[in-house]
Amino acid sequence: MTNRERGFLLLGSSLGTEDRRPLSDRELTLLAQRARALPRDDEDRELTEKDLTALGYSPEEADRILRLLSDGALLEYYVYRGLRTGCRPLTRASPGYPMELRRRLGLAAPGCLWYRGDLAALEMPRIALVGSRDLEDANRAFAEAVGREAAKQGFALVSGNARGADRAAQEACLAAGGWVISVVADRLDRQRMGRHLLYLSEDGYDRDFSAQRAIHRNRVIHALGQGVFVAQATWNRGGTWSGATANLRGRWSRVFCYSDGSRAAEALIGMGAEGVVPENLNHFRQLLQLDSNFLDQ
Repeated sequence: MTNRERGFLLLGSSLGTEDRRPLSDRELTLLAQRARALPRDDEDRELTEKDLTALGYSPEEADRILRLLSDGALLEYYVYRGLRTGCRPLTRASPGYPMELRRRLGLAAPGCLWYRGDLAALEMPRIALVGSRDLEDANRAFAEAVGREAAKQGFALVSGNARGADRAAQEACLAAGGWVISVVADRLDRQRMGRHLLYLSEDGYDRDFSAQRAIHRNRVIHALGQGVFVAQATWNRGGTWSGATANLRGRWSRVFCYSDGSRAAEALIGMGAEGVVPENLNHFRQLLQLDSNFLDQ
């Protein structure tokens, strides 16, 4: 692990400690950007108080950053415990970190991800699926069709492993021999492992579920896919709605909403989502307007 990777983990992760106060994604990204102005004689060296003062940080801000960076022993132990359960870190400075997150989310891109499973899934073209936990029959069938078509057409399916639309699509994709990338909002180290599965988690591998974590990770699901399908949403309420509307505002990826005639679907389409029906799922490349050689790159 390089010093830059260690720095991202020390500054951006709670490291399993509740009272640790890491930098936010925005604060961490801004620090990384500012640090580029430092002399480049040794890119892997550790930051000093003099460096932080030169970058415009107050004494209090510099002290907070340096205290976070001093927790090297805690980091080593946390990484060691993670490796024992197959959980590994992936920072913005690590090879294999998804460039789409940096490009699409900017300051909101996660500084630190933890993963469990096969990173080869990130090298595939990707389509995302989100939706309500309590599904109507037609909406469940739509989610399952997205999962099957992802497998058939060579796309990894990105979802969130929640009850309802997420799991319906994921299970259909895996059953058809496809790959699934699941961005979880609960403990990474307790996920069910299997072939063609990659789990991702923000901040750490041992954090329990919270509604805040579930909502916050939605931006990662939306930004990882070339496009995202909304199987079902509730108007003006819930994580599916908030994630889809945030995507439409930020234009992270194209949003396709199942045209089920609901108030939520009509509203999302009115905001710029593209209405689709199951018959539109046969050719993801055409739907996404991807280059004909996209899958061969």
